[in-house]
Parts: sequence; C-alpha cells; structure tokens
Amino acid sequence: MKRISSFDVDHTILTEGIYVSRIDGDVVTYDLRVCRPNTGVIMDNVTMHTEEHMFATYIRNSEISDDVLYFGPMGCQTGFYLLVRDSVTQEKLLDVIKDVLRKIISHTGEVFGCSPVECGNYKTLNLENAKKVSETYLDIIKDTKNIITYNEVK
Repeated sequence: MKRISSFDVDHTILTEGIYVSRIDGDVVTYDLRVCRPNTGVIMDNVTMHTEEHMFATYIRNSEISDDVLYFGPMGCQTGFYLLVRDSVTQEKLLDVIKDVLRKIISHTGEVFGCSPVECGNYKTLNLENAKKVSETYLDIIKDTKNIITYNEVK
C-alpha cells in the first residue's frame, strides 16, 4: 500500500509555525501548526471546531478568497490545513493569515455558522476558545517572514 507523504515527516522535530506540506499541481497545502506534536498539548474539539468556522469564513471573505480551496483541522489536533492556489505568494498568504487571526480576536457577536441549519454540531462552538487559540497562533507566527517546507526541517 502506498504510504502517504505526511507520515514521512519526523513529527518529533516539528515545532509550531507554518509549513508547506505539499504541492499538487497548482495547489499548495500549508500546515498551520498551532501545537508542537507529541507534547500532550493539543486543541480540544470545541476549540478546533470554532476556529475552523471563524478562520474559514474570514479567509473565504479575504482578498485571496478565490484562491482558497480548503481550511480544516488536523486529526492529531495540533493544527490546521490550508489549501490555496499557487498564485498566492507566501508573503501575501502570511499577511492574510495574520489579518484573519486579528479579525477572530476582535470578533464580536455570534460564531459564524452557529445554528442547527448551518452546522451539524453547532452546540460545540465557543468564541472565546477561538480567540485564545488565534492569539496564541498570532504570537507564534508574528515574526514569520518565510514559510519553510517539511524537507527543510530534517
């Protein structure tokens, strides 16, 4: 059976940050790593679920909205995957990610998609959790100028 490429990454040396996970044609998968793997520090489901609602809505309404293909949580609960077209420069992407995180932090009102019509598990949403993880992640990437690939970690 063919091994998936993410299992070839040494998760014992990954830290928090942003990585290019893979490139498939004109689609770039970014690893937005919020927690260091295998440390016991992970995001709970409510935090991941709420961050997904907020981040996905804001980025799909950003200046790169036409190039955003997907945003969602990693099963290991340490971060998120963001898939965008390769026409988005890494510099632009970093600016947009930081802007999205600031918007989540300053958001007032309801969590986007917080109703039984819009979400299959709408009761597991908490804006304060999303704000906290956004603050943490913004602090982690605040000085990030270059996004590295998994291969550069080795």
